[in-house]
Amino acid sequence: MIAIVDYGVGNLFSVRSSFARIGAEAVVTADQRVIRNADKIMLPGVGAFEDAAKKLRASGLDKLLKEEVQKGKPLLGICLGMQLLFEKSFEYGEHEGLGILQGEVVPMQGYIDKELKIPHIGWNALHMVRESRLLKYCKEGDHVYFVHSYYADNAPTALLRRRSTANI
Repeated sequence: MIAIVDYGVGNLFSVRSSFARIGAEAVVTADQRVIRNADKIMLPGVGAFEDAAKKLRASGLDKLLKEEVQKGKPLLGICLGMQLLFEKSFEYGEHEGLGILQGEVVPMQGYIDKELKIPHIGWNALHMVRESRLLKYCKEGDHVYFVHSYYADNAPTALLRRRSTANI
């Protein structure tokens, strides 16, 4: 069973419906016992990083997620849920994430071509740079829908590094 974490921020109905469509057993829950007993965990999210991180901490689910990952339980974050897995975000300030993944969530502005619109919204073809179990059913050129203004950089102090090189 897959536990879809309900911490007050997320596209819960869409995620649950997607699992139902493929025949996977999934339950939306904030119950720590249910999450502990799940085979896998999904952390969804929509909205602002700071608000979502505060809600996770206030519920105590932040500690539970870290514990379950330490035990080896698979955890997949989607949308804002994926961003929360990183050490910090620079969305409207600097905010601490769960620290499950090394890196930072930083603005795309200054990183992508100035002619490209931010937020980036639309269908784009995938370009595979390495194999991944997560993308095993996707192939080069498949189109997916994006809505984003930030990206995850797995190098610590990514924002400072980018800003210092942008001024050269």
